[in-house]
Amino acid sequence: QVQLVESGGGLVQAGGSLRLSCAASGRTFWRYVMGWFRQAPGKEREFVAAVNWNGGTTNYADSVKGRFSISRDNAKNTVYLQMNNLNPEDTAVYFCAANNDITTIRRPDAKKYDLWGQGTQVTVSS
Repeated sequence: QVQLVESGGGLVQAGGSLRLSCAASGRTFWRYVMGWFRQAPGKEREFVAAVNWNGGTTNYADSVKGRFSISRDNAKNTVYLQMNNLNPEDTAVYFCAANNDITTIRRPDAKKYDLWGQGTQVTVSS
């Protein structure tokens, strides 16, 4: 069973950058589709980005396209989310998640992700 632990969150000014990491335990990390989701106070959890097993296929929410980049290093059992040009609307708890359904890259569905990390807070000040 893979376990996920996020890190890298924090407080940043608008226009700044952060890189989130999600470290996975277990030898089968490379098999999983990995995704990032976020949840702001009073809002539903929303899809941010996803990546397939080898990093060759990615997908992004429209709100983060051109600013965020998802990548993975299977040798390190880690998936990353590079976030640039942050704005206050990006403030949320960010979660990484894993699943075995390749269709979730193009058709993101949080309900199909069965492994979740505990989340890391990202706060963007104006």
